[in-house]
Amino acid sequence: MALSRIWSAFIIVAIVVASIKCFFFGQSDIFSWMVIGKADDAANPLKLDGIIQTCWVSVELCLKLIGILALFMGLMSIAEKAGGIRLLSRIVGPFFSKLFPDIPKGHPSMGHMIMNFSANLLGLDNAATPFGLKAMESLQELNPNKDTASNAQIMFLCLHAAGLSLIPVSVIAIRASQNASNPTDIFIPCLIVTFVGTMAAMLIVSFKQKINLLQPVVIGWIFGLSVIIATLVLYIRSLDATGIQSFSGILSNGLILFIFLVIVLGALYKKIDVFDAFIDGAKNGFNTAINIIPYLVGMLVAISLLRTSGTFDVVINGIKSVFVYLGTDTRFVEGLPTALIRPLSGGAARGMMVSTMETYGADSFASRLSGVFQGASDTTFYVVAVYFGSVQIKNTRYAIGSMLLADLVGVCTAIGICYLFFG
Repeated sequence: MALSRIWSAFIIVAIVVASIKCFFFGQSDIFSWMVIGKADDAANPLKLDGIIQTCWVSVELCLKLIGILALFMGLMSIAEKAGGIRLLSRIVGPFFSKLFPDIPKGHPSMGHMIMNFSANLLGLDNAATPFGLKAMESLQELNPNKDTASNAQIMFLCLHAAGLSLIPVSVIAIRASQNASNPTDIFIPCLIVTFVGTMAAMLIVSFKQKINLLQPVVIGWIFGLSVIIATLVLYIRSLDATGIQSFSGILSNGLILFIFLVIVLGALYKKIDVFDAFIDGAKNGFNTAINIIPYLVGMLVAISLLRTSGTFDVVINGIKSVFVYLGTDTRFVEGLPTALIRPLSGGAARGMMVSTMETYGADSFASRLSGVFQGASDTTFYVVAVYFGSVQIKNTRYAIGSMLLADLVGVCTAIGICYLFFG
């Protein structure tokens, strides 16, 4: 029900704001922008997709997902039949059994979730989505109320949306293309913010589900993960910008190929019919991509209306006015558009980040803060639409509220960290 109310609110607010701008401020083109979009030309340098174009984009996005989902879900099918997922589940079982007490010991969903988290950590977006959808599918098998999100699904999705990531490769690449003096200077702030956001999501959901995190196993795993991340940070800090991009490429792309190799070799060792197992899983990937189209179209259209109506501009100007009135430093407000749009649309947030760099300069405080926002969280409403939509969940319970609260913690942390690092 929460998603239904939020979706309705997006549409109503967008149309009300647009109506006020049209009839009271003379912006007669705003309704056409909302329906057919705003052109990308000399007169209108910022391109905005209208609801018609957004529908096309939504379907195109799902069609592009078909191949990726088919590939990785096919590989997951091979791994499951060879026993690899069960092995991974036993390894992470002691830790995950505390965070997910409703999941039976050794259940395949634990292996799927750890694959998703690992892919996110290394910035493997293409792999993270299929692993995450497979995890939701596995968790749905245990869900007694098929149209209502289970505790385990909410915990998983909140941790996933927090977006713990080691290297924000795309942000670094964009900063380099914008001639930033040090494109990698947002690396450590991003890592700190994603770690804090992930811990916040874990604490928020654990409090709601009455999970005790003060247990030796949980503390030990968190400490171990912290040590691994700190070690990698120390190593990466010794590299220059070129070295970081090279290391990231080898680590992320090499890991994908390593996963392929291990799965196929393991299946051959177990004498599994590898190709037939792959085809079985790939068919499921095709069906999943088709099933999420209605959910994605609905969510992206509502977000498009908010963008083209100028609702974000109204919110940003309101926030800036408040802080100007209070007499505080308002430099962070120039980076807030990325933070506000990021939970709604990754592509729009990326465009906003580039716009901030072009407006204020790649080395400005606002641009660095915008880069941290872009690299330090996931697109909350896209995740909700795709992941819950893939298993036909209608009642998301407190999932969206928990994600947005964790996002707020991340935004506040990002602002504080950027003032600490960049003044």
